[in-house]
Formats: sequence, structure tokens, C-alpha cells
Amino acid sequence: MKLNFKIIFYFFGLLLLFNGGFILLSALVSFLYRDGVTFELLVSGLVVLLAGVVLMVLSKAHTKVMNKREGYIVVAFGWIVMAISGALPYLATGVIPSFTSAFFETMSGYTTTGATIINDIEAVPKGVLFWRSMTQWIGGMGIIVLAVAILPLLGIGGMQLFSAEAPVVNTDKLHPRITDTAKRLWFIYFGYTLAEAILLKAAGMSFFDAINHAMSSLATGGFSTKNTSVAYWNDQPIIQYILVVFMFFGGVNFVLSYYLFKGKIKKVLGDEELQWYVRFIAAFTIITALIIYFRADLSLSTLNHPMVLGKVESAFRHALFQVVSVITTTGFISADFTLWTPFLTVLFFGMMFLGASAGSTSGGVKVVRHLILIKNGFLEFKRALHPNAVLPVRYNSKAISGEVVYNILGFFILYMISFIVGALGFSMFDIDFESSVGLAASCLGNTGPALGQFSPVNNYSALPPLAQWWTSFLMLIGRLELFTVLVILTPFFWRNR
Repeated sequence: MKLNFKIIFYFFGLLLLFNGGFILLSALVSFLYRDGVTFELLVSGLVVLLAGVVLMVLSKAHTKVMNKREGYIVVAFGWIVMAISGALPYLATGVIPSFTSAFFETMSGYTTTGATIINDIEAVPKGVLFWRSMTQWIGGMGIIVLAVAILPLLGIGGMQLFSAEAPVVNTDKLHPRITDTAKRLWFIYFGYTLAEAILLKAAGMSFFDAINHAMSSLATGGFSTKNTSVAYWNDQPIIQYILVVFMFFGGVNFVLSYYLFKGKIKKVLGDEELQWYVRFIAAFTIITALIIYFRADLSLSTLNHPMVLGKVESAFRHALFQVVSVITTTGFISADFTLWTPFLTVLFFGMMFLGASAGSTSGGVKVVRHLILIKNGFLEFKRALHPNAVLPVRYNSKAISGEVVYNILGFFILYMISFIVGALGFSMFDIDFESSVGLAASCLGNTGPALGQFSPVNNYSALPPLAQWWTSFLMLIGRLELFTVLVILTPFFWRNR
């Protein structure tokens, strides 16, 4: 079956319309704050809008049927189209004059990685900062999920796109129609963002900082408006606790948020992945807080006002904040955890592979995959003793099919191979071992902070141009959970059948 290229380009045009509209919103912010780049942002938005209109007009005579292959192409290349067009505001305003670096920054935003090459964030015009945070907010739930919410207006079914963009183990649906599902997810997402912005403003942030950090934290992205990230507010603990709450919500399956608002409390509390997500956070926070209290010197790792309410509270707060930030792959920092002790450095490195819940805005392998892998591992012991017994893996009291288990095993193996290849790639640019493995884990898991010369208090500006392209590729395949991108690189994908 030949690919329906017209519908692919029609959808690219639709994505460009979304992108152009959001850039124009950033131009409005620039105008309101009179930061001097309103014209450049306005032109950037209009150029992207025009490109979208042209693509949609040229491909309007398309067959309104999309198969799985076309869905994968739209998702994978759609993110690249968004990143290329999203780099325009950086280039037009001169904030990032290099296209490679501008593409890197935009890809980092859309994939909610939060890695940056900007050295002086506070010198960036507010309109550009708003656009930077907006890329994470869009990417948090997935621009494709946003798009499928309006596909019925175009007469196109969106199931292929939704399954490629948000592959999860839990097959529960909020609504029989996938577009209505997407709308409900975005409604919850917007509501959380608005609530967090209000709370952050009430806690002492400026209105601009509150909006930007609400978008970044719920998207589990990590872009901040301050050079020292959230450490800027180390003397205002309430702000950091609010961010912890919404980073946590960003790492929870949004289907559970919907059930919560519907009053289905038992269904929420009975979810195994949520239970283990909470347990991991609690256990790692206790371990980290104890080590900080008894062994680490907070004054070495925090950038300002490390102990406001005493050492006990500070140890707990920084431990909780950094554990939630890394597990949810947000990447905000209140302190440099690589200075706490070698044990904690290794612990946080391991958390980069954990991830939060499937169906959330976080990256990483995801808790549910780890859970099923561990359960299957223990069952292998029983199968060795009782080879004739039927011992299915159970999740949420339901038997998981062997196909799903094999898929997860395949994903985990592919993830680890990608990590190794990613680290080898960085080492080719003469980056030391610690920094290479840290970069690979951070970019593949969309975490942001890494190790070595790319530790939490440093940025990615030291990466050479080719390494920035390699980093962008790792961020993309990590955000789209490997299969969606890597399957396109196989020869059989392009064969007409």
C-alpha cells in the first residue's frame, strides 16, 4: 500500500498553524512587557502560519484515510517540523544565532528535556522566554494529542496518531471516541496549569515567573526563567513545595486524574503503578534526606539561602524536591545533587532510568514497565520449579498477555542499547566517561541535568555542534519511546505492500 503523502503534508500544515499561533501569543507577551522583540516574534509567527496554510492548500485534495505507517511518519517527522519552525523565534531575535543551537533548544523544549545552551537566561527577552516555556507546555501532553482533538472537523480519525504518540500499557479509555479523550486530557492539563500559576503567584512569584514555571513543571520540562533555576527561591520554601506537588501530578497517568475528578477514588488508589510511584518517591526521599542531614554539606550544593527553617527541613525539602524532579524527569534544581555524596550521585543517575507513570508527561522507562519486568523476573523462578504451571503476570489484578510482556522486554533491551550507543556517540566528541553516560541517560530519559561537566549547575553550551545534533536525536527517540522513531529507520517500513 502506497503512502498517502498528501494527508501527511496536510497534517504538517496543521501543526505549523498551531505553532504559528503559539508564537503569535508569545509576540503578544513581548508587546505587553515591551521587551523589544515584538516585531521579530510577530514576523516569525506569521511566517510559520503562512507555511502551514501553503502546505494545507497544496495537499487539500487528500484521501481522508490514515493508516499506521502514515501515523508514525506524522508523529516522528511532525516533531521535527515543529522543532525547525519553533527555532525561528530564537534566530529572528538573535537570542540564539546558530540554527543548530536553536534547533537543539527547541527540541529540548518540545521533548520536555529542559537542557539548554543559553548561558544568561535572565538576559533573554520575556517574549522569547515565554515561547521557550510554551514549547515545553505543548510538548508535555504532546502536540499530536492536541491535534487529534480537532481531527473530526477535518473528517479524519485520530486513533493511529494517539496510539503512536502516547503508547501506554493501560488500555482504559476515558471516552469511546479518541478525540474526546484528547479533549478531556487537555482540559485537565490546562486546569492544572492555571491552578499552579495562581498558587505560585500567591506564594510570592511574579506573574510572569508563575506562568512560566507552571507550564514547565506540569509538563515535567524544567525550563526556568532564572539562571539558578528553582534555587533562586531557596529562601521561599512554599514555592518549592507547590512545584513538587504539580511535578508529582505531571508524573501521574492523566487517566487517573480524570477518574479522580469523576469521584472514582478507589480506582485511583488501587492503581499499582501509582502505588509504586509514591513508594519510590517516599523511599528515595527518606534515603536522600538522611544522607544530606548526616553527611552532606548543603552550603556547598545550594546556590543561595540553603537553610531557611533549619537543617532538618532543608534536608527534607531539597531531598524531596530533587527526587521528584529527577523521577518525573522535570530537571528543576534547588541544589547540585552531584555534590551531596558519591552514593547519592549514583542513586540519582539510576533515577534517570526510572521515569514516572505511563500516560504522564514524564520521560524515562516508566514505573509500570519496571514493575512488570520485576514481576516477570520473579515468576521465572516459579516457572523453573513448576514448568507446567500457567503463571501469568498480573497488573491491577488483571493478567497481562505475553505479547505485552515481550513488548516491554524488547523496549527495555532497546532502551539500554540506545543508552550505550548514545554514550559511545558522546565519547566520540572527546567528552569524558562520566559526562558521556550522564548525557546519554539524561537525554534519552528527557531529564535535563546530567553528570560531570553537564551537572545540574551547568548547561549544555559546551557541546560541539555535531554533539548537539546527536543530543537532539536522543531526546526525540526518548520522548517518542523509541519504537515510533526507530521503526521509521528500518528498510521494511518504506516498502510498499
